[in-house]
Amino acid sequence: MKPIGYLLAALAVAAATPACTSPPEQSAQAAAETPKIVIYHAEGRRSERVVWLCEELGIPYELKFRRGDVAGSFADIQAINPGMRVAPTVFYNAELLVESGAILEVILDRNGGGRLVPPVNSADYGLHLKFMHFAEGTLASDVIADYRVARATDGKAPRGETETDGQRAMRFADDHLAKHPWFGGSEFTAADIMMVFPISYAIRMNVADPAKYPHIAEWQTRVEARPAFQRMLAIARPDGRVAPPPSLTLP
Repeated sequence: MKPIGYLLAALAVAAATPACTSPPEQSAQAAAETPKIVIYHAEGRRSERVVWLCEELGIPYELKFRRGDVAGSFADIQAINPGMRVAPTVFYNAELLVESGAILEVILDRNGGGRLVPPVNSADYGLHLKFMHFAEGTLASDVIADYRVARATDGKAPRGETETDGQRAMRFADDHLAKHPWFGGSEFTAADIMMVFPISYAIRMNVADPAKYPHIAEWQTRVEARPAFQRMLAIARPDGRVAPPPSLTLP
């Protein structure tokens, strides 16, 4: 039986608002407990995390976005969530959820069955939880601030001897990976899903020089080779990045 993602990829090519196909074969009891998850998405945004998590867990979902039209995708989000026009906006059994980290934790707590989270009493649990929150609370915040400061001045990538806040956060992440194979410790966890977006942003926008973070580079190769990640790309980003912001100019 083909994974959910391959079936979704075919739908994504054919329609502007692809939807997940039916879940894998389950017992009647398990099917009754399967949540209805509707992900409002915009290509290249943090909503990819929710799609990726569902693919890792094999949980069915419906994905709503306008292919190749980020502005249109956000207009659709505003129509159903006018108070906070953000991607992801998720309905979990009609319960409105925002903030990608919180959404991942809700799904994991209710439907993860212990997957992608270390045991609470393990040494890895603290690492996992730290990077679940570090991803947005520190790394994304600092990297995006660096980018905006540079864009507001000369538009050049920061490459001086003094580290910016975003570069310091990248070094912190690289130092962690020098000692641990994953951000959640010894195994791949949802913390790795959270960390991909800000790390990719820092490198893609030239906020940070990837040559300085060899452990991050090795981790990226492994994490992006995961079948669930590849399925997510085919489903949630079928044409690559759509209307990306300009990268900073290298010196």
